[in-house]
Order: sequence, then C-alpha cells, then structure tokens
Amino acid sequence: MMTQRRSRTLAAACLLAATATLAVSGCSKSETSNSAGGDSSQGAQAAKSPEAASGPGCSLQSYGAPKIDLKDAVVGFSQSEKEANPFRIAETQSIKDEAAKIGVKKLLTTNAQSQLSKQISDIQDMLSQGAQFLIIAPLNSDGLEPALKAAAAKKVPVLTIDRKVNSEACKDYVAFLGSDFVEQGKRAADAMIKATGGKGKVAILLGASGNNVTTDRTKGFVDQIEAEAPGIEIVAQQTGEFARDKGQQVMEQLIQSKPDITAVYAENDEMGLGAVTALKAAGKKPGKDVKIVSVDGTRNAVQALVNGEYNAVIESNPRFGPLAFATAQKFYGGEEIPENVIITDRAYDETNAKESLGGAY
Repeated sequence: MMTQRRSRTLAAACLLAATATLAVSGCSKSETSNSAGGDSSQGAQAAKSPEAASGPGCSLQSYGAPKIDLKDAVVGFSQSEKEANPFRIAETQSIKDEAAKIGVKKLLTTNAQSQLSKQISDIQDMLSQGAQFLIIAPLNSDGLEPALKAAAAKKVPVLTIDRKVNSEACKDYVAFLGSDFVEQGKRAADAMIKATGGKGKVAILLGASGNNVTTDRTKGFVDQIEAEAPGIEIVAQQTGEFARDKGQQVMEQLIQSKPDITAVYAENDEMGLGAVTALKAAGKKPGKDVKIVSVDGTRNAVQALVNGEYNAVIESNPRFGPLAFATAQKFYGGEEIPENVIITDRAYDETNAKESLGGAY
C-alpha cells in the first residue's frame, strides 16, 4: 500500500514538472525595473524532477474538499509583504496573469503589508467572500494557524508558496511550492568561495526572522563555508529584514564596526543593493573591494553584475502563477500532490549576466 502511494506521489510530481515545463520553456523577454512583474509567463517556474518532490501525496479525497472547476470558482491570493520589492511585484502579477489566462471566475487578492494579524484577517475575509481555493504566500512559518483552521473548517484547500508553514500537510494545507532554500545558501557559498578565492571576512545580511527562508539560506551558506572554505571567516550576521533601506543601514554600521570586511552575503537582492549604496558612499568599490553575492535574481541585481558591482546572484523565482494553478488543476483532477514541490532556480555571474538580463524580473 505504501509503495503504491509513493508511486502515485512520484507520478503526480512528474506530471507537475511536465505541465510547468511545457508552459514556460524557452521564454525570455526584456523588462524594465519599473515593471518588475513583467509578463509572468516569461522565465516562469518549472518543478524539478520527481525525486525533488517529498512528503506523502495529498489528493482531493484525502483532503476532504469538494470538487470544483476553477473557471466557476472564487480563488483567493494572500500576499504577505508590500509590493515595493520586485519579488513581491512579480509574484502577485504572475498569480493575476495566470488566473486570467485559465479563466478563473473571480480572483480575490489581498496584501498583509508585513503584518501577521492582517494576513490572518485577510484570509478570513476572503473565506467570508466565498473563496473556494486559497494560494498563500505566508509572512512567517508560524502564526497562521487561525487562518488555516478557518479554511479547513470550510473545506477550502490551501497552497502555500515561497515560504513554508509549520503545520500539517494534507490537513492544514495541501502542499508547499517553492525553492530549496538550503540549496540556495550552499550555491551562494560556492559563488562566494569562487569570488574570494576562498579567503576573506564575510558579513551576512540576514533576512526577516520567523520564517524558513532566512533560517535555511543561512544554514546552507554557513555549513558550506565551514566545509569548503576554512579561509573564509564569517565576522557578522545581522538582519536587514529583506529590505533595501535596512540592508543599507546595516552595511553602513558594519563599515564602521568591521572595516576589514571583504565580502557580503545578502539573503535577498534588495539588501545586497542597499549594501552597494553604502559601500559606494564609504568610498569602497562593491564587487571589487568588497565581493557581493545575494539571492533572488531581480533585474537590478543582475544589472549590478553587468556593471561589475556584484559578483553573483542565485535566483529565487517568484513567478508562481503557472505552477500554482497547474497544481490546483491536478489536485481537482483527483491526482495526489506531493507535500513539497521544489522548483528549479538559475544562477547569474559575470559570464551570463548580460545575456540573461532580459529574463530577470
């Protein structure tokens, strides 16, 4: 029985990968920094191989939800943070574009403005407006339990994207769609080792606390540096809250308190770009005097690579629309969805930044 279920899980993952890959392969389009969302079909996501999916499968029957046709349904999307960050702009636009593309009857969208209490009330409000399926970008890994319980009480399935929740899969939510954040941290460490020659003093600009993205990107980076580059010393770890202004402020402080820093690992591009501004103001050359590696893949960060002010960017793809709705359609088609559907992410460095700029968000 267990073998049969595992086979169904892998089959579902394979179908998800095929669906997403066919929908988005071979896409590239020039975008400007003023339209960070761009066309969400450009550079959209693909799931990794079935082996990258993990956890038991969740079907419509095991979840206990009624079957619906998305073209006759009300779907809700809960965004966690204000759309001043290119990642959030692209993420929301991707959901909207794909909902329109497949003909969702009505899409409700909310923005929690980085307030957990507001995200809970946003989700509860969408349920009261008749939402039959929810896509949630959680602010934190913990704390959404009241909203998830409200959805479960109404038998409304939930997909979480880009951040995990510490709740029970196939009970509180169907599945998580997103990146392998530990792997992102490891890849950032490898890029840092290459940029520094395996020597130097590195500061880490941490993301916001309370979510698995920050925890995992830190773990992946620190563990890989310790294992592969004993000549690199991590001399500071301070949160910049995933914000450019905070990243700049932290970097300004670090320039004063740790003037011998030779590299910065920023856990998102916005903080990395803030660090660039601070370094320039201090008369230092980012990308040369101080090496910079960050995670996201925004157009502005890739442009900084082209300009020689950055050293590497590990992508974290925000264009969840095609994969999220493909997953929903498979779920309502009776197929099992793996607990974790892991997506592929690219990497940018000086060898491919210029030619890849058009596909960045």
